[in-house]
Amino acid sequence: MKKQIVFTVVLAAVISVMPARNAKKSNAKKSAVVASTSWSAAFADIAGVDKVTAIAPANLRHPPEYEITVRDIVRVQDSDIFIFAGFERMMQTLGTALSSDYEDAKPLQVKVTLDNSIATVTNETRKIAAITHTEAENEERLAEYVGVIEDAKKRFDGKTVRVLCNKNQTYLAKDLGFEIAGIFGPGEVTSEQILDAQSNNYDLIIDNVHNPVGTPLAEVAPDAKYVSWRNFPEKVERGALVKVIKANIAAVE
Repeated sequence: MKKQIVFTVVLAAVISVMPARNAKKSNAKKSAVVASTSWSAAFADIAGVDKVTAIAPANLRHPPEYEITVRDIVRVQDSDIFIFAGFERMMQTLGTALSSDYEDAKPLQVKVTLDNSIATVTNETRKIAAITHTEAENEERLAEYVGVIEDAKKRFDGKTVRVLCNKNQTYLAKDLGFEIAGIFGPGEVTSEQILDAQSNNYDLIIDNVHNPVGTPLAEVAPDAKYVSWRNFPEKVERGALVKVIKANIAAVE
């Protein structure tokens, strides 16, 4: 009930300022590209877009849960392009605010799939680049991203790495050539999963730093290396996702 009241108050405040903003729209300084989180901003970066800003603070453990403010909504409405994944809590508010009758206040909305597999990063960043006309920059930055993963895969080549993996971290693990022998999460682990971890001789347990639930599995499988991988970069900056991938890889080497 409390969340519903907050949602209504925020939306009412936004709608109340929209006519005045529209009257001054021609004089407003627009942000080129705004992203929902540091992860969607990182996709825009690889697409070749510079000076992307994110709505959710990058230092949050779980950015999709960020509660959007009136000021944030105004930032989105003043942008040319808004990039989001759709699973963010803020979209419950933004979806209504951006469907108003004030058509000139609406940015171009670009929904992307977010995971760190080569296939998804390739497809989604090319989608953005086609809109922002940054295809050349995209191909250069994409080659760097793919190269980091492929070079690491060569270093693991010939090694059998049996992994018990958080569902939200399987994409990179597969691209590195790991054997995904078991999956857990994103919810709390079950007694069956704990028994599985105890008896199946995993080499590696990969958890998700944004919503870690694998500690009980590590406790019953002491011979398995336990790491937590990141998806959302800690900063919105050039090369943010490459830095994330390098850190994830370094954690298991």
